[in-house]
Amino acid sequence: MRPFLGAAVLAILALLATAGVKSYRDLGVARDQERELLEEIAEAEERIRVLGARIERIENDPAMLEQLAREELGMVREGDVVIVLPEEQTEP
Repeated sequence: MRPFLGAAVLAILALLATAGVKSYRDLGVARDQERELLEEIAEAEERIRVLGARIERIENDPAMLEQLAREELGMVREGDVVIVLPEEQTEP
């Protein structure tokens, strides 16, 4: 009866060791995922900060608002001279 008991104890210890190794690997994977998510959150927070500063500047800086209107919307002031250049043509 004792050899059976010893074999059973060894089998249980082997099973626990295997489960422990798998759990340890799973924990490492979870920590890696957590680290990646924290980096993504930090990057998103930085983008939010930059965009918030840009919004603040657009709302409070008339020169910035004018610059954006000119560059992104192609707007001009009354009295500005607009020169339209022909598009470059590529040779066939």
